[in-house]
Amino acid sequence: MTLVDTHTHLDTAAREGRLPGVVERARDAGVERMVAVGTEPADWALYRDLCAQQPASIRYTAGIHPCSVDEGWEEAVATLPGFWQAGAPAPVALGEIGLDRFHLPKEPESADRIFNRQAAAFRAQLAVARALGCPVVIHSRGAFRECVEAIDASGVDWRRVVFHCFSEGEAEVRLLGERGGRGSFTGILTYKNADSVRAAARAQGLGTLMVETDAPFLAPAPHRGKTNEPAYLRHTAEFAAALFGVGLEEFSAVTTANAVAFFGL
Repeated sequence: MTLVDTHTHLDTAAREGRLPGVVERARDAGVERMVAVGTEPADWALYRDLCAQQPASIRYTAGIHPCSVDEGWEEAVATLPGFWQAGAPAPVALGEIGLDRFHLPKEPESADRIFNRQAAAFRAQLAVARALGCPVVIHSRGAFRECVEAIDASGVDWRRVVFHCFSEGEAEVRLLGERGGRGSFTGILTYKNADSVRAAARAQGLGTLMVETDAPFLAPAPHRGKTNEPAYLRHTAEFAAALFGVGLEEFSAVTTANAVAFFGL
């Protein structure tokens, strides 16, 4: 049995010297590969170097998370295409990018200014993704409709779009599916109050499903509330396999094949 953690954050573990243990525990749990997801320029080169050192285990993405969009975002976006040039390991996707209302300030004028800046950076990065023809990892929190509209307008191939940490419902995942997109699912699937997310996973179907930890966040049961790590993906996979009524081996094989095909691993 092998699993792919399609969305994890390894920067803190790498900088603190804890990454070897994280990778070893992941392998012991059957998580052979992981995609380290970029959120700001400071981690793109770090992940590129980790990928060069451990290409069989770690691949990476590059993008500006909406909460990392600052006044210098245009200069940062201009450097993104360089990561796809020959001579070093290229990202497997552009992301995570998108829109986030959850972390906006309460003051309306400031909130509008920051959200508009997020939207401008999102549009610019979608344009880069379209030019590159690469997969795109979407972060959407409190802005699902606006994210869909921006992707529609961008001309990006929806078949190359994944909404990571999908936490919307059945109607929203069907909307993605109608366009050719998909969601990927975290340990939220294991939470008692997540009936709508489980319904969304079933509605999407196993044929396009991918799983992720979003570590160090959102640890699945029985580790909920603790620091998450890629090894814990096995708990989510075991739960999801039962949800779909298949064995763990079948679930792992299908979701791994989905991840390999989507990201070109």
